[in-house]
Amino acid sequence: MPISGTKRGAMFHKLENLTAIFAVIAVLGISMTFGGPARADDEKHVYPVAGALNTPAAKEKLDGSVSFYFGNTKHPAVKTNFGETVTNKKTNGFAKSDHEACMHVMLSALIALQEEAKAQGANAVINIHSYFKRNDVSYDDKFECYSGFLMSGVALKGDIVKLAR
Repeated sequence: MPISGTKRGAMFHKLENLTAIFAVIAVLGISMTFGGPARADDEKHVYPVAGALNTPAAKEKLDGSVSFYFGNTKHPAVKTNFGETVTNKKTNGFAKSDHEACMHVMLSALIALQEEAKAQGANAVINIHSYFKRNDVSYDDKFECYSGFLMSGVALKGDIVKLAR
C-alpha cells in the first residue's frame, strides 16, 4: 500500500528533527570529550627570560644587533631615547603545553621589539616590563604569559634606545 503525500511529509519532518537532535548531541559529546576544562579567565604564568632567549629558535631569529634589558637591569648609558613601545603578541595554544606556547609567543614579542628597534636605528630595548591588559609588572629576569582555552599571549612595554657601547 503506497504512503500518501501527507504522511510522507510528516515522516520526513520527524526524520529532520531527529537528525538535528542527534547532531546537537554529537557536538556536545565531542566538545565535552576533547574540549578539556574551560577556563573563563587567562591563567598567568611567570617564566625566566633566559628560558625564552636560550631556545634554538631564539638563537636563530634574534640576530644580536639589539640587546634586551628587563626591569631595572643595568645597561650602558643611553645616547638616544626613541620613546616607549608596546608589543602584544598571541599564539594558538592548540596541541601545545602552556609552557611551549608561552616560549613561542615570547619569542614573537622579542622579534617585534628587535624589528622596531632596528627600524629606528636603535641597538637596545630597556626597561622592558610585562604589560598584559595594561597591567604593568616589572621583573629583572622574568616575563608574564597568559594562557586561555585556545590562545597564549605576551605583552611587553619598553624604551627603544641607542646605547653607548
